[in-house]
Parts: sequence; C-alpha cells; structure tokens
Amino acid sequence: MLVRLRTRRFFCDTPGCGQQIFTERLPNTAAPHARRTERLSKAADWFTLALGGEAGARLAGKVGIVTSGDTLLRQLRRMPVPASPYVPRVLGIDDWAWRKGHRYGTILCDLERGRVVDLLPDRTVETVSAWLRSHPGVEIISRDRASAYAEAARTTAPKAIQVADRWHLLRNVVEALQRLLESKHSLLTQTAKAVAATPSPPSAMCPDAPPAPVIKTTSAELLQQAKRSRRRTRYEEVMEMVRQGEISRQLAIGRRTVHRWIRAGTFPGHVRTKRNSCLDRYKDYLNRRRQEGCHNATRLLHELRAQGFRGSYGIVSHWVRHLRMARDHSARVPTPPRTDKSSPRQTAWLLLQQPPDAQAYLEELCRRSPEIAAGAAAARELFQMIQRRDAHSWTQWLKMGICLTHTAARCSIAL
Repeated sequence: MLVRLRTRRFFCDTPGCGQQIFTERLPNTAAPHARRTERLSKAADWFTLALGGEAGARLAGKVGIVTSGDTLLRQLRRMPVPASPYVPRVLGIDDWAWRKGHRYGTILCDLERGRVVDLLPDRTVETVSAWLRSHPGVEIISRDRASAYAEAARTTAPKAIQVADRWHLLRNVVEALQRLLESKHSLLTQTAKAVAATPSPPSAMCPDAPPAPVIKTTSAELLQQAKRSRRRTRYEEVMEMVRQGEISRQLAIGRRTVHRWIRAGTFPGHVRTKRNSCLDRYKDYLNRRRQEGCHNATRLLHELRAQGFRGSYGIVSHWVRHLRMARDHSARVPTPPRTDKSSPRQTAWLLLQQPPDAQAYLEELCRRSPEIAAGAAAARELFQMIQRRDAHSWTQWLKMGICLTHTAARCSIAL
C-alpha cells in the first residue's frame, strides 16, 4: 500500500543561513527520508526479533508486508542497543566465537539472574576494562583462564573477587591428571599389556567353556551408560533420604522429580515414545524396495513423490541411514577391545568414570603407581564435590589435591 502525504514547506529569509528550506516533520508517522511508516517498521522489527531474517520475511509476506530477509537484518542492526538498566553483582566473563579459530568476542552474564548482560566485539584488555569502568559495582567476577580478563578485572575492578567457574575448574583438574599420565606413558602401556596377557578366570558353572565374545562398546553407548549410572546414584540418594524422613535441598533437584520417583517405587528407566512419521503409510513399499537392494535415498524419494509423498529428502535419508546402521551393527563381528595400549587421555577418562569393564586395568595401574592413585582419587573427589555443591568439603579436598597439583607441576616442568 502506498501512502501519499502532503506536508508544509518553510523558507528562511535570513541572509547567510545554511538551511534555506525547512520541511515539516511527522515524527509519529515516518522518519526523515524513510520509505516506510513507523508502524510498519516496528512490525518488521517484531518479526525479525522473533524469527530472524528469512523466516521473518516469509511470515511478513503472509500479512502483506513485502520485504526481504537482508532488509530486516539491516534494519535490526541499525536499532539502538538499550543500555543495561542494572549492574550485576556476580558477573560471568567468557569468550564466544564469531568464527571459530579466527575471531572471538566476549560474553558477559549475570550469574544470579541467569541472563546475558552484554556482548563485546573482542576479548582484549581495553574492551573489557572499558565495560567494567562504565559499570562499577561488580563484586564477584567468574572468568575463564584468559590472562586478558584477569588483567582487566585486576586493574579496573580491584575490589572484585575473581573466581574460576566450575567448568574451567574441572577442566584444569582433568588437564593436570592428563599431564601426570603423560609423564608415565610407558607405565600405562606396560600395565595394559600385562592385564591383556592375564587370562580371565574360568566360569564356575562351566570351567571348560570358551570365553564369551566381547562386543566393542561405542563412545556414545559408554556416555549413555555413564549418564544412567549418575541418575541411578542420585535416585538411590533420594530414596535413602526418604527412608530417613528428610530430603535436603543440597541434592539440587526439583520437587516434581522427587514425587515422581516416590510414586514409581523403582528406578524409572528412560522410555522413548515412538512418534508417528509421514513414512508410516509407505513402510511396506520401502521394506520391499530394501529387500530388492535399493538403498539410494534420492531414488526412493522420487519414487515416493510419484505416490503422493510430500516429505523432504532428510526424512527418507534418515530412514535409510538408520537401516544401514542397524544392518552394520547386526553384521559386525564381535571384536575384543584393544588393551595392549592406552592413551593418557583415555586413561584419565577411565580413572574418572571407573567403568566396570576396566576395573582390572585401573586396579593394576593404581597398584603400580601410588601417585596416579592419589591423583585420580583427588580428581574424583572434586568432581563429586562440585556435583553435590558441597562447599564444606573444599578445605579437606585442598589438602588431598596438593598431591595432584604438585605432581602435575613437576611433570610439566620435566616435559
């Protein structure tokens, strides 16, 4: 729709005036030199903020606003950024990637309210210092290990307490444990070979029976088992507190979860509900084509389109890929895991997670090296302390964690 406006034009009779002609402004209707009204611009801004560029343009076209995604994004970039109305007491500082490995910015978060406060274009000392200088009153700064953030906080907010967040604290411990294991790489290999050469005891039911084949477990399955083990441990803690007649807030879980576990009576397994798919009505045809040897997703898509299928290529491709993975898994020959060699990174993961199938290797490794046993115990204790949010055990852990810290420092110097 085109709107024509008639406005008044004024002339200045003052000699030497730089502006001879003045046009009447309409601030409530349109901005100077604008090609759309203020009402239309605000509507376009709402679409852009809610959906983005291309999606906002598609929805705007449905209501009669003809525009493009690039236009909406340009208009969004010209919008003034509102200043933060408050100064956070606990500020979190970390970097984020414009382009990973090339350009990084800084994200500032209010950790008490759980919201983003500001985004900075880079992660230099000058930029962070300028923001802290214009927002005085920060009492606690939680940051990563970047020296630029430490220098900016030290010079601009000297009264603020600098702390390390939990993620970087755990990462520091894992890296210290890995450095300790890297200095004893030969011991890891010798222990793995010794455990692999030790024959497993025969079964009591059938002593002469051959050992059962060991199926190699993928990393995704190991991660799923570890998550299930943590959930079961938390469930047992809750049930024990229920039997004792008290439930503490230190568990950091919701009331609904506690009530659901009490009503269940047993450990609730993770049940996946099967959702309906637009391929359900074509399953018989797809199974017949699969038996005929057709596994090409593009060809199957064209054949289904001829039968009235309106889905996308990704749905058919996912179905073909899922069947191929199931076929490969069923046809895979069980192979025993490699135990003749273990990397420091893998061993660190085993020491922290302690899976049942690696207990023999871990026990032999800790028996041969008391330093590794002490370092692994300190790392596990810190992980459990952070998961339980137990601040009272921090002083006790520091005494035990000195072994891991000093040993890793000696190893890094030796390397």
